[in-house]
Amino acid sequence: MILDALTRGLAQLPDPRFRRVLFLGIGLTIGLLFAITVLFVWLVGLFVPDTFSLPWIGEIAWIDDALSWAVVPLMLVLSIFLMVPVASAFTGIFLDDVADAVEARHYAHLGPAPAVSLAETLKDSAGFLGVIVAANLAALVPYLLLAPLAPLIFVALNGYLLGREYYQLIAMRRLGRAGAREARRRNAGTIWLAGAIMAIPLTVPVLNLLVPIVGAATFTHLFHRLEGRRA
Repeated sequence: MILDALTRGLAQLPDPRFRRVLFLGIGLTIGLLFAITVLFVWLVGLFVPDTFSLPWIGEIAWIDDALSWAVVPLMLVLSIFLMVPVASAFTGIFLDDVADAVEARHYAHLGPAPAVSLAETLKDSAGFLGVIVAANLAALVPYLLLAPLAPLIFVALNGYLLGREYYQLIAMRRLGRAGAREARRRNAGTIWLAGAIMAIPLTVPVLNLLVPIVGAATFTHLFHRLEGRRA
């Protein structure tokens, strides 16, 4: 069931609606990271004095320029780690479009799902970003202490988080928030396994940017299969 859902999600990647969500997520991410870099450079120029004196050394007049230039490579390095979670958060705002595209092609008989408000979508996306960043920061200790098992811990943890988020997102469109939580509890094992499969490409550059879109498509199919089987 999971592999069938994944295969169907991958097969729809050329869909223009999928590409639109991908480009929006990446574009907004690059814009945000660029804006943060500009802000940091401006703050350095604002709070670091042009010159100051140190005992036995004398006046120094280049610290603010050095710090301003240092911000740029620092942000480039941070972007390597921030690109995926931030892009995932931005892409998450538009994942309803991915689910709509999947349902329009494969489940047209159901009719369109009720629209989720932008405020609700922004709240859920921001919450998911916070949870996934906090959880992975907390996991740094077991990553270091159990280094040989770090890949398994990473897949297990992020598989749970991705499965929980994407299934909740898809199920909520048809069942409401409370119904989605109940459906997630009923199918916890299947959802975690599907999320673990989604978590594996997170470690592959460029490919990891497709995870939110493929994940939303896969979990849309999975939701309909699980609920259809239950019915």
